[in-house]
Amino acid sequence: MNLLYGIGFVTALLIALLMTPLVKRFAFWVGAVDAPNHRKVHNRIMPRLGGLAIFIAFIGAYFVISPAIDSLKNDVVFGLLVGGAIVILIGAFDDRYDLSPKIKLLGQILAACVVVYSGVTIELVNVPFGDGTISLSWLSVPLTIFWIVGVTNAINLIDGLDGLSAGVSGIATTTILVLALMMGNTTVVLLCVVLLGSIAGFLFYNFHPAKIFMGDSGALFLGFCLATLSVLGFKQATVVSLLVPVMILGVPLSDTFFAILRRWVNNLPISVADKSHLHHCLLQLGFSHRTTVLIIYGIALLFGSSAVLLSYMSEQQTLWGAVILVVVLLCILVLGAEAIGIISKTRKPVLKFLNKIRMKTMQLSDRSRVSK
Repeated sequence: MNLLYGIGFVTALLIALLMTPLVKRFAFWVGAVDAPNHRKVHNRIMPRLGGLAIFIAFIGAYFVISPAIDSLKNDVVFGLLVGGAIVILIGAFDDRYDLSPKIKLLGQILAACVVVYSGVTIELVNVPFGDGTISLSWLSVPLTIFWIVGVTNAINLIDGLDGLSAGVSGIATTTILVLALMMGNTTVVLLCVVLLGSIAGFLFYNFHPAKIFMGDSGALFLGFCLATLSVLGFKQATVVSLLVPVMILGVPLSDTFFAILRRWVNNLPISVADKSHLHHCLLQLGFSHRTTVLIIYGIALLFGSSAVLLSYMSEQQTLWGAVILVVVLLCILVLGAEAIGIISKTRKPVLKFLNKIRMKTMQLSDRSRVSK
């Protein structure tokens, strides 16, 4: 079985390596290009549609390997492939014609509905520190759709630097792969393996300096796949372990959350674009393009490792340890956000409070020395 997984990864990698230059030419031919402007980092016209190469590699590698594996959940795979095709189509048209947000949202909801129809939903939640079980009942369908659409757009929001979305998605895919191996989920393992190979092959052309962008076609497809795969292993889970998929996608979800909070604090519409996302803030601090991407890779690895650890703790019923881990991560997240000014450059209440405590502690220490 491991050999088949290896073949699947290599097949997807090779297809992506071969298809990406062809997709690049096709993007120029149809006019699916990204021109530089005041919000963007690149300074020359770049081809988009890179998501097509990722999708073709993903589909191709899956159909090469899947006949040799008997224990696949075909209905779930069907939902992912059909939903993914819808998202790719919407993204590709947006890369060329700049579709309205409403049309893109409707396409994402349709794709999410296909996945839900195939049987992928969040169903039960086991209450921690007790034996009770809460059935989400009719809430499971809208909750799953909301999760898929939200993650799909979160990946799209961080697609602002060469190799950023692809690399973060690759780290998230690897995390889901590790968890799927722990649970023995053959279907998710195979899908993660071919998706990871597709991302790796495309990243060869997308890492700084990029030769092609993945565009909305790639960002939406990767977000859609990650959202769906992250749900598959957590359909029945404790409240604590339901945080695992949130941690897996910690970078795009936290960046999206801070973007909403930032616009609310500054009395701006949620839909307005700005240059205060995580990667923008790191660039403004003086980090280079490549260093910024690598720093965010490191943050994604921290979230991914925490997700694996949290999953292990939940399975071992060490729930207090899991709660402590979550609290520590939240503290790091809040302090880091204020330090780089991702919410506001001037409003930093937590850091100011900690600084006041530090100053009072120093004053008390000085008085103690004087009295002695």
